[in-house]
Parts: sequence; C-alpha cells; structure tokens
Amino acid sequence: MTQHTSRLIADIGGTNARFSLVYPGVAEPQDTRVLPCDDYDGLAEAATAYLEEIAPPVHPLAGAFAVACPVLGDRVELTNRDWIFSVAELKEQLGLERLEVVNDFIAVALSVPRLTDEHKIAVGGGTSVFGAPIAVIGPGTGLGVAGLLAGESGWQALPTEGGHVTMAAATEKEARILDWLRDRHGHVSAERVLSGPGLLNLYQALAALEGRTAEFTSPHEVTQGAQAGDSLAGETLATFFAMLGTVAGNLALTLGARGGLLIAGGIVPTLVKQLPTSEFRSRFESKGRFKSYLAAIPTHVITHPYPAFVGLAGLALRAN
Repeated sequence: MTQHTSRLIADIGGTNARFSLVYPGVAEPQDTRVLPCDDYDGLAEAATAYLEEIAPPVHPLAGAFAVACPVLGDRVELTNRDWIFSVAELKEQLGLERLEVVNDFIAVALSVPRLTDEHKIAVGGGTSVFGAPIAVIGPGTGLGVAGLLAGESGWQALPTEGGHVTMAAATEKEARILDWLRDRHGHVSAERVLSGPGLLNLYQALAALEGRTAEFTSPHEVTQGAQAGDSLAGETLATFFAMLGTVAGNLALTLGARGGLLIAGGIVPTLVKQLPTSEFRSRFESKGRFKSYLAAIPTHVITHPYPAFVGLAGLALRAN
C-alpha cells in the first residue's frame, strides 16, 4: 500500500451511510457522500455504489468503518437496520487489504482529542482535568455511549452499550411517563426516550397523560413544533433535555469523567441554542452529595458535521 493511496472510511447508522476518502497528509476527508440506507440491500452494496460514483484514480486498499451496533467478532448485525455482514467477506467484496470495523461511538470518542474548539460548544461551567476519562453520549436513531481513557500509547476508546441502561425518573411526572411507556414496551431503556424514536415516545406519552391529541407523527415534526411554539411539543423537548441531563450525569459518575462529557448524535447539535436554557445542566449536576463533583465537569456539544470521520481517519491512516 503506497502512501498516496486513499483510505475508505464510513459511518454507518440506522438511517444513513456516510462515506469518504482520506489521504496521508491531507487534513480533511474528501468526496464525502451521505447515502440513505433504505436505498440499499446491505453495506457492501452501499459502499460499492459510493466507490462507483466517486471513482478514485487508485482503488483504496484500507478502510475503517463505524457501525451503530456492538462489534464482538467477524459477524456484525446493525441494531437499528436489518443489515448483517461478515467483516472478512466485506473486506474481500470491496477489494481491501485491511478493514477495521468499530462501534460508531468508538469512532466519535476517538475524535475528541482531535477536535478543535471551533467544533465544540460549551454548556455550563467546569474545567477539564488533563488525562482524566472522557464520556461521550449521542442521541440519534439510537443512543450511543462511549468512554475515552488515557493510556501509555495514547487515548483508548471504551465501547459500551450504555444506551440500554434502565431509564430512571427524577420527577413524579417522569415516573408517570415511564409507567405509560413500560405498559407498552416492557423495559424502558434510556434509548427508549433519548433518541429520535424516543422523542416521539415522550410526545405520545405526554399527550396521553394530559388527555391531548398527539398531532405530530415524527421526531422532526415534534422539534419543529417546539420551535414554532406548540406547547405539547415544547414540553416534550424540555423533558428530553432534562432526562438527557440525568443520564449524562450518571455516565459521568460511572466513568469518573473529569476530563469532560461531550454530546454528539443527530439531534442535540441541531438544537444547541435551546440546550443552555433547558434543565440539562442542572439535571447533570443534580446528584446530591456529588453535585460539586459534577459541577466541575465541563459539558460540550460536538458541532463537527462528521465527528466519527475524524476518529476513523486516524484508524484508517495508521501504519500497517
């Protein structure tokens, strides 16, 4: 593999598959495309379509893919998309000599040390402790959670399935919401309320509990309604931010994330102007005797359009 050969990187979610090429010595990924997952039977088909469209002068021989699911071996099954593939077979299908496949939030976590201040917005106070663990959380199609730990060879990402922890109520109203959802879904995870589908779940639960009509039928309609002044949608968004603060605070305590907590995903960065005036930060710190511990931890929203690409680039370009 020559130093001039491009590397293929991809961020595969439940809704979209994002592809790009990276080159040694070039700071930004090139030829980025976003392909709807609904348009393809599987990851191999989507990646092949991307390469055929871009037609790089030299076929990439290495790749790094981030996927929205656990990566426990050669067989990978996406959580929120009916795509199943073998890493070894995919490498052969795409003509690659090397292919790394990691959890999507591993890629996002690995991006954190590489992000500049222009790609982060602070929410609340606190100061990062150099070398301390860092937490990353991101509501999107699902709820991604990862950690970042300092090691002798640099930062190491910690994969987790923290989005599936049991959601806890911090108020009586939240308890009623969770009871309503439990009657319909059984276990109510954090992801059940802190994701795109979760936002709609919250909206429907609040409508039912208040005896109101749920007029909106998609997460996008709920957020648009909230921004347009719809009271039920506004209450939904406020509840979403508050619950996110609860879960983020739990995560920071669990990891001892004195290096900071960062929020990624497809939802919060688009609503970053509303976050500072929400209950997010107060809920983040509201942990009784550990309030001062959490008050010292900075929280930021990642605004880079493709943070996973930043982390994947490092994996794809590393020495053979």
